[in-house]
Amino acid sequence: MRIATWNINSVRARAERAVAWLERTGTDVLALQETKCKDAQFPYSVFEAAGYEVAHVGLSQWNGVAIVSRVGIDDVEVGFPGQPAFGDPDPVLEARAIGASCGGVRVWSLYVPHGRAPDNPHYAYKLEWLSRLRETAASWLDPGTGDPQAQIALVGDWNVIPLDTDVYDVTAFEGGTHVTPAEREAFFAFADAGYTEVSRVHVPREGAYTYWDYQQLAFPKNKGLRIDFAYTSPALSRRVGGVTIDREERKGKGASDHVPVVLDIAEEAAG
Repeated sequence: MRIATWNINSVRARAERAVAWLERTGTDVLALQETKCKDAQFPYSVFEAAGYEVAHVGLSQWNGVAIVSRVGIDDVEVGFPGQPAFGDPDPVLEARAIGASCGGVRVWSLYVPHGRAPDNPHYAYKLEWLSRLRETAASWLDPGTGDPQAQIALVGDWNVIPLDTDVYDVTAFEGGTHVTPAEREAFFAFADAGYTEVSRVHVPREGAYTYWDYQQLAFPKNKGLRIDFAYTSPALSRRVGGVTIDREERKGKGASDHVPVVLDIAEEAAG
């Protein structure tokens, strides 16, 4: 089975491109972020015509996450238990997480809050969001509250640059978000919860970016960031035979500013 994650940066603008990519790559399950549409506006028919079922949550022209699958899509869950809301005075549970069981794997499409600036309330929200997700993800593997053998994939746009080598120039982010010690600690805490970030395992090289800004010729100059990742549970990690970052998908007219990260899942765990 092939599972991928992709910040599509507006699914209505790129639905046909996404389906063409799915068919070209033989991907079975695709987690999408930044769909940027309400549920009623999602282009379901484009994916359904290609044989994919869709689960989506979107509240406005911002955020939005989806899972599309041709191997089943069951037990859809909007938001993870304990997911914090944001806003004052009326906090909103933003459309940033959706889970579904697809081909025996519990897939979560995640769009982690940006943070905006270290002194912005959105930054504290980001850290709380990651902390709550980690706590919940740990409970899914706990023998008392979950299943240590569960097949779980936490994939998406994490909006964290874990290592200095995951950005073209770390000094460009000095004083900003994505590289602060607290964000990095929150990201790596998922390993303590029992998960493995498999894209790093299979694609360890420096400069393996997943995002390039549209401005200032960032892509031709390879001024990128690595911020799209896949944390998998122990049982699923043993089945991951390879990971690909599809840099080619950033090329051409109408590309998203992110590219797909693709996991190849074997039927049986490796040795």
